[in-house]
Amino acid sequence: MKNKFGVVTVFTIILSLFLIVGIVTWNIGTKSSPTLAIWNKLINSGLNQDPQRSTEPPLSTELEMSILERLKEGQYTFRFDTFGDEAFWGDTLKLHQAIAGQNLGGVGPGVSPNTALSVGLKVDSEALPANLRRGLEEGKVDLDDPASTLVLLKNNAVVGVTGFFNDQDELTSIGIQCALCHSTVDNSFAPGIGKRLDGWANRDLNVGAIIGLSPNLKVIADRLGTNVDTVKKVLASWGPGKFDAELLEDGKGFRPDGKPAATLLPPAFGLSGINLSTWTGWGTVTYWNAYVANTQMMGQGTFYDPRLLNSKKYPIAVKTGDWDIKNSPDLITPKLADLHAYQLALTAPKPPENSYDQEAAGRGEILFNDKAKCASCHVPPLYSEPGYAIHSPAEMGIDSFQAQRSPTNGYRTSPLRGLWTHQKGGFFHDGRFADLPEVINHYDKLLKLNLTAEEKTDLVEFLKSI
Repeated sequence: MKNKFGVVTVFTIILSLFLIVGIVTWNIGTKSSPTLAIWNKLINSGLNQDPQRSTEPPLSTELEMSILERLKEGQYTFRFDTFGDEAFWGDTLKLHQAIAGQNLGGVGPGVSPNTALSVGLKVDSEALPANLRRGLEEGKVDLDDPASTLVLLKNNAVVGVTGFFNDQDELTSIGIQCALCHSTVDNSFAPGIGKRLDGWANRDLNVGAIIGLSPNLKVIADRLGTNVDTVKKVLASWGPGKFDAELLEDGKGFRPDGKPAATLLPPAFGLSGINLSTWTGWGTVTYWNAYVANTQMMGQGTFYDPRLLNSKKYPIAVKTGDWDIKNSPDLITPKLADLHAYQLALTAPKPPENSYDQEAAGRGEILFNDKAKCASCHVPPLYSEPGYAIHSPAEMGIDSFQAQRSPTNGYRTSPLRGLWTHQKGGFFHDGRFADLPEVINHYDKLLKLNLTAEEKTDLVEFLKSI
């Protein structure tokens, strides 16, 4: 009996093992299987590799679902929510009329896809229906016809721009989203047409030229207390990749030296762990979302900042009440939390392989952390400063114009991750330094670093590698 029992037991164990292996093998061959998902989760999380974390419980299903839902809502807001700003860009500025052109119920020649691409607007290739993709590939779509632009708008394919149409397919209004300035495409379909790259600064976008198309610029001129010709001159001065987010609050269209007052569009990725956003550190990421959505995009929400209640520094904000905005219904505030979560989830993209010299970058990292003193402010791995990362113009070795337009009166230590994605347009807030060697030369002189030519080259390669 004992021998029989032993044989049966061994047989049972072996059979059980075969069944387990079979189930696991079947699950691995089934991409949607829960078993594979669990194993992948454990492997990817490293819980089965790190003994220090082996006792930590995995995320609950409820928490995972909550996070996923917030990210999906935030992504939708970032890409498609106008916050009701079509009341300004369409109903007030009449920008949609300039886009459609007189042949399609608007005014002027209209905006063709080629014209739109020339001012930096981008097209999401994944939003194009199959027949339209084929037509573009075969050259059957007239890219010089404004009617083609309306087709792109109807398919939500123009990044950061939403068209509103009536039952007769007439363009009746236009609205903009966060993605207009802070997304681009990978050009995988054609130049300016491809898959979305959320969070990337669109340094091709000529915001001033686009706004300048509006048939009713008088509303902006009245706000600034000037004339339309002056408004057009200011907008034309910005150029690609720049925008002035303080103009409508302080009325300063140009610097004292006559140069444009606009600043470069910054990326919206790599902001997790970063306290202050924007070049001069007005506030957190979610503060700036509220500020821009209400005061720049002209959405309909709620915004409060008593620092703007300063008639000497922000005369227009005082006159218009921008320091204390209240709309009902509030179309912005309910979206801010999920939008914030999505932006913080946008990590800085890694540089392409072979885009920098790895050996030189290794030497540059040593310099970055030591002799060049870069890490004293750009602290790894954030490559910004934990805490209140604001420095005086004197510390930066530059003028104070843009700093004094901010409540902080200083300049933020910009995070450096993903620097390779936004080299177009120059560096610092206004692009005053054309390239990385100019930035390094500036600090070499300011801080008396006495870097050699080779060391400067190594630093450039490291900065490209971050």
